[in-house]
Amino acid sequence: MKPEDYRRILRNHWLLIVLCTVLGGALGLGIALLQPKVYTADSQSFVAISSADPANANIGTGAGFISERVNSYGQLVTSPQVLKPVIASLHLNETVDSLGKKVTAVSPPQTVLINVTANYSSPAMAAQIADAVSEQLGRTIETIETPTGNLVSPVRVTLTDPASAPGGPSSPRVTLDIVLGLLLGLGLSLAYTLLRETLDTTINHQEELSEITGGSSLALMAYDGSAVEHPLVALDQRSLRAEAFRTLRTNLTFVDVDSPPKVIAVTSGLRGEGKTTTSCNLAITMAQAGMKVCLVEADLRRPRVAPYLGIEGAVGLTNVLANQMELEDVMVDWKLGGLMVLPSGPIPPNPSELLSSHSFQALLARLRETYDAVILDSCPLLPITDGAITASAADGAVLVVKHGSSRREHVRQCLDILGQVDARLLGTVVNFVPGKRMGGYGYGYGYGYGYGYGYGYGHEAGPGQKPDRRSKSREKVTTS
Repeated sequence: MKPEDYRRILRNHWLLIVLCTVLGGALGLGIALLQPKVYTADSQSFVAISSADPANANIGTGAGFISERVNSYGQLVTSPQVLKPVIASLHLNETVDSLGKKVTAVSPPQTVLINVTANYSSPAMAAQIADAVSEQLGRTIETIETPTGNLVSPVRVTLTDPASAPGGPSSPRVTLDIVLGLLLGLGLSLAYTLLRETLDTTINHQEELSEITGGSSLALMAYDGSAVEHPLVALDQRSLRAEAFRTLRTNLTFVDVDSPPKVIAVTSGLRGEGKTTTSCNLAITMAQAGMKVCLVEADLRRPRVAPYLGIEGAVGLTNVLANQMELEDVMVDWKLGGLMVLPSGPIPPNPSELLSSHSFQALLARLRETYDAVILDSCPLLPITDGAITASAADGAVLVVKHGSSRREHVRQCLDILGQVDARLLGTVVNFVPGKRMGGYGYGYGYGYGYGYGYGYGHEAGPGQKPDRRSKSREKVTTS
């Protein structure tokens, strides 16, 4: 990842990171408050050779003797010879094993000192245990070191620094636990966000799309929950989404100033990414600017333009291509948006053949001469060839990408398909962008991936059948 990628991740997921960090700190505080308080007391003893008995001269130099054996004395601190007398004298409700886990003894290197540490729930008792263990350890060492037949041990262990009651608990360390909790929450949240961004292959940022296509998007369409019931947002010229379609209209005019595209195919990778709503609203927006516009329903497998506009689609493009009817007889003057609409007509058994025919080429040439702009609502590119055929016949294609759903590899495949048929990519439109990302920026179409070809499925009419009358834009429709 590049540095800007990390900045983008932090910018997009800062709230999650902050919440996880705070929760980690709260967890650390909770653990600290639930732990029992433990107090630690330390005492120190001095080990020396007794010179009172002349017989001890056979031991050798005192320093050499102590250096060889004092390191082993600390291991006696958990022995029953040391702890049983301590338990009895202090009346502790402990066993040798349980008390042994609470006391330790170490000898610092290059010294003749033994430091005893006692941990207990009471500060006063911790100090008493440390002193009692030190004294009993000294007696045990002297007993062990007393030679057979002698009454005096050559080793003397003296308690030189008695323990004092600690002023505060040594555990839990509340501040340390909170800091560790904060670091844990921060680390886990960062790891989660980085892993999520790494594994997520969908288009979530405009930078990702620009890197794939080599150019910026023509428009960003904000997510609107009411768009399902009211897809024709261009009719409300005060809405933000209508402004986005006006931006798309403007950007298309500057794609090629010398030779602006007149026949524009609007497509997507898969179904559900918003190509039909984009086609309809783009056509309406162009008509509002005073252009003479024709909207062609070129998706001959799952046509949705007629239901969106609330017009009849029983006759249309397929009838013209099959030389059954004249173009003027099937064109619909949609006065609500000020444009002409060519519905799909009956769903044919051979959509690809019809779209690749000379009749379709001739029809587009005729529409190009008559209208300022011709918008083709075509099929998606990935499942079938219809979309590629339509795009190659047009002056250029607009690829609609759904934020958080369209995958990067699918966008690359769409570009490859357009390149294979020498179709011109005019640009991309990012749809369903969350409002918080407008500043930055499953498919199930069913074509091939479960589309279910055939005539007369769903609410569509087969050849010669009259389709169901659809209500106008206020009726709930499925976005395609």
